[in-house]
Amino acid sequence: MRPASSPEPSAAAVDDGSPTADTPRRIVLLGNPNTGKTSLFNRLCGVRHKTSNFPGTTQEARVGSPRDLPPGSEVIDLPGIYSLELEQSEAEICRRVLAGELAPRGEDNREPDAVLVVADATNMPRSLMLVGEATRRGLPMVVAINQVDLSRRRGIHADEHVLAERLGIEVIPCSARTGEGLEHLAPALEAARIPRESPPGSEDGLCDWADELYAEMAAGTEPILPDTLTDRLDNAFTHPVLGLVAFVAIMTGLFWVIFKLAAYPMGWIEIIFSVLGSAVGSVLPAGPLHDLLAEGVVTGVGSTVIFLPQICVLFFLISILEDTGYLARAAFVMDKALRPFGLTGHAFVPFLSSHACALPGIISARAVPDRRDRLATILAAPFMSCTARIPVYVLLTVLLFPQRPALQALAFTGCYVLGVVAGLASAMIARRTILPGKSRPMVLELPAYKLPSLRNAALTAWDSGVMFLRKAGTAILAICIVLWWLGAYPHVDPPQQSLDLRAQAAAIAQVEVAALDETDLEGEAAELVASAAAAESRHGQRYSFLGRMGSTLEPVFRPLGYDRQLTIGVIASFAAREVFVSTMAVQVVGVDDVEADGVLDAIANATRDDGVTRVFTPATNWSLLIYYVLAMQCLPTLAVTAKEAGSWKWAALQLGWMSGIAYVAATMLYQTLRALGMT
Repeated sequence: MRPASSPEPSAAAVDDGSPTADTPRRIVLLGNPNTGKTSLFNRLCGVRHKTSNFPGTTQEARVGSPRDLPPGSEVIDLPGIYSLELEQSEAEICRRVLAGELAPRGEDNREPDAVLVVADATNMPRSLMLVGEATRRGLPMVVAINQVDLSRRRGIHADEHVLAERLGIEVIPCSARTGEGLEHLAPALEAARIPRESPPGSEDGLCDWADELYAEMAAGTEPILPDTLTDRLDNAFTHPVLGLVAFVAIMTGLFWVIFKLAAYPMGWIEIIFSVLGSAVGSVLPAGPLHDLLAEGVVTGVGSTVIFLPQICVLFFLISILEDTGYLARAAFVMDKALRPFGLTGHAFVPFLSSHACALPGIISARAVPDRRDRLATILAAPFMSCTARIPVYVLLTVLLFPQRPALQALAFTGCYVLGVVAGLASAMIARRTILPGKSRPMVLELPAYKLPSLRNAALTAWDSGVMFLRKAGTAILAICIVLWWLGAYPHVDPPQQSLDLRAQAAAIAQVEVAALDETDLEGEAAELVASAAAAESRHGQRYSFLGRMGSTLEPVFRPLGYDRQLTIGVIASFAAREVFVSTMAVQVVGVDDVEADGVLDAIANATRDDGVTRVFTPATNWSLLIYYVLAMQCLPTLAVTAKEAGSWKWAALQLGWMSGIAYVAATMLYQTLRALGMT
């Protein structure tokens, strides 16, 4: 389709200082939500873009390098807004960028060279309101009427030539989903002109102007017939009962797909890092550097990257649901459910994302428009059971209900329910105390149903994965290295038990103790050497800095039913919750592979330092399960909370509240079960 022709602007509208053909341009994308603006941005820039925050805000800034504009040009994707005049953070950012007062990098504040206003072909009356507001800025403009493929199928037509003639600018009909008309955007942007007409200054004048202009554009077209299929789907998806049933079914399917699909790449990543760790270990000579790289760095990076597939699959599927139009319906249904807790339906996506990892969940809370609602959402998001808790849930439910999978599944589900309830209750308390006031009414447009863009979903998954690695990877790696050092030092002499075992192995193999080569031993001698190594590992852990911290802090956790070994496991979990399982395997058996033969039985029957009392009693297992559902044990999450909330005081509050709730709840449960004789 050819772009709409437009007359030459008047002499007064010509900008003599306009950039030449080879001058880098700064282009800003402005549009309503659900107009396909971000899809258009992805078409213009592909993966050649960076995501950060606008300086001084928590609002996401996407800056890309367009393919077809002069080198050095940039496209800024502004937040989706309904009006430039609204008192919202998103509208303020748009106003400041258009005025040249704000730039994503915070170093080159200047007016944009052109504004690309993205209009929705299926809802031109609404889009024309924003077009009219943009013309008042006196900046060179181009209008892209997006989603013309959808409007064509629905029988909606508005003559773009009328708009081009009235404003004296280029108007490009296009479809970001199919690529139709996009080849005309770059030439139009290079020749962008200042509109020669603007609506009257009053709000009533703007509404009248938009209605009059649309009437001209739609003159001579047939009336639009109601979309009965859309109406029937909306009646189901937004129904108080059917909508909730559909929501539960769709979310269940979503998480099933996440865990099913992500299991394969997670397994591959585990193998890759295992091979990488072995390779690093074989190349470097024994010593501190060998241990740091093989056990600290490689293991730390692996513990981060292994969850990347779940993050990417989650955001891929969320993008698909959003593109189809369902996610807006789900937010509408959840708005009614979340209102009693002081939240709106905007909190739905952050809570959903947090079930994969709290980091992207907290980051996605940027979409919550009201600051108090956003802070309450951020504070509550880590209560959602993330994937890092799953290994702990699996271990403890198996210990609680051995050989009883139905009860294991019930307890597992209960952990997720408890996390959601605790998060909602915490949000309600926050909104009624430290964040008082009524929630802003949820202004939500139900977009048209459409086929999703797999390309856009893939780019969204890519962005989310890169953001996760950049924001979480470095922090987790640093924490893992510190905790590795605390667990590896200081070196201590081996215990007498291991010396005796090695002496027995040497006698069987008829070699000197110093000449023992574990790879050449077989049978009883090999078993004795393995037992000696496990004893040395347990001994080293006990007298390491981390072990001594566990011994020191054990009285603090004693009311919860935890001994020295469990205290060490809890402390180590601040690197990542899932390391609790491997830490306990090392403490009890001397190896970090809980899947190895006999390890689970050894953990189940492990005894405390008195050699009699079991470490994992039923009461202790329940206490641990409740503690890991509720506790804040993820320092990277605290770092992201501080960044997104704008202050470390919110991260400190989150840590104190969640840790306090977990401590009190676990203590009460343990002491109650102990009083009932469950030991």
